[in-house]
Amino acid sequence: MKILVMNSGSSSLKFQLFNLPDLTVSASGLIEQMGDEQSSARLIYFDSAGTQQTLKQTVPVAEHRQAIIIMADLLRESGTMNDIQELAGIGHRVVHGGEAFHEPVLIDDRVISAIEELIPLAPLHNPANLTGIRVALEQAGTVPQVAVFDTAFHQSIPEHGYLYALPYKLYQEQKVRRYGFHGTSHDYVSKQAAQFIGQPITELNIISVHLGNGTSAAAIRGGKCIDTSMGLTPLEGLIMGTRSGDLDPAILFYLARETDMDMDDLDGMLNKESGLKGICGENDMRTITELAGQGDRLARLALTMFCYRLKKYIGAYMAALGGVDCIVFTGGIGENSAIVRQMSCQGLERLGISLDKEKNTKQRNAISEIQATDSIVKILVVPTDEELEIATQTLRVITER
Repeated sequence: MKILVMNSGSSSLKFQLFNLPDLTVSASGLIEQMGDEQSSARLIYFDSAGTQQTLKQTVPVAEHRQAIIIMADLLRESGTMNDIQELAGIGHRVVHGGEAFHEPVLIDDRVISAIEELIPLAPLHNPANLTGIRVALEQAGTVPQVAVFDTAFHQSIPEHGYLYALPYKLYQEQKVRRYGFHGTSHDYVSKQAAQFIGQPITELNIISVHLGNGTSAAAIRGGKCIDTSMGLTPLEGLIMGTRSGDLDPAILFYLARETDMDMDDLDGMLNKESGLKGICGENDMRTITELAGQGDRLARLALTMFCYRLKKYIGAYMAALGGVDCIVFTGGIGENSAIVRQMSCQGLERLGISLDKEKNTKQRNAISEIQATDSIVKILVVPTDEELEIATQTLRVITER
């Protein structure tokens, strides 16, 4: 028996197949550029001899229904799955669960309706997630299917942490509040960190830092999130690849008055033209680090701003938690950029945070400690695995039902 994890985007379908009961990866794939004549489909799997193989196709994929059929064909061709109806379960990533969902849930008509009602809070993501769910139900209606929400992990944030200082009726009527994202990643890496340290997560204060093109931090006390940097949308918080993160909201009023920018222009600027890209013209941290090393002033500025903002959040979350036992770096940048980790921890020695430069620069593909011997706080690099966490939660739901 196997569990399939699906992440449906507006023009893509990412999927991973897990063996039961040990949840080892059987195959992983990506179908992208849906709606394009040159849509690409790729599947990576291991054959009976244990050799990694790749199947690739370039075919026009109009929409999710066709993508799921192609996914099933690729899995059958590879020998990793005979029939989609034979699956033990299907887990779906859903970006926004609002206040309705604190845990993963078995999908039924009520759940689908609730996700649909949350579309105004995630207009770019929830519709695509819903499409994937509906088509999967059509294709594999007898297989139990589970929705796992990015926002669910942050539903433990107390009221004083998730409310904005706006008229209270905006929360009551429009549900304007902090929701947070990357919850599946923060949940996974915090549990992995506790297991690595060898202490119950219920006894630990952890700051989890997910750094990729989207970035967020979470303050986790006893395995429960008490604060996170992203807000009503993924725009708030840390500097990101193309998103601004925190800023004075009056800047928008000023720009609207002084320029010809309208609401759509401002939205596009903050989400697609700001962040690292806005400062130096690049949003890939690898390129920015290389340019900064070559003396590019704006690349160096972008790198410094990115790490400075992160350092401030680390300090703030230490205060919110009343002390921290462990800082976890994860995500593409968090796992691979030694210079970001170094600059983000630099100068925090008086707070008990001290990085070992040699450990920090070593190549790794597993959990590793990078703190100095005299550091009070442990500093870990933990590779995230959101698909595995979704598979784990899916298995728990279908086992308990």
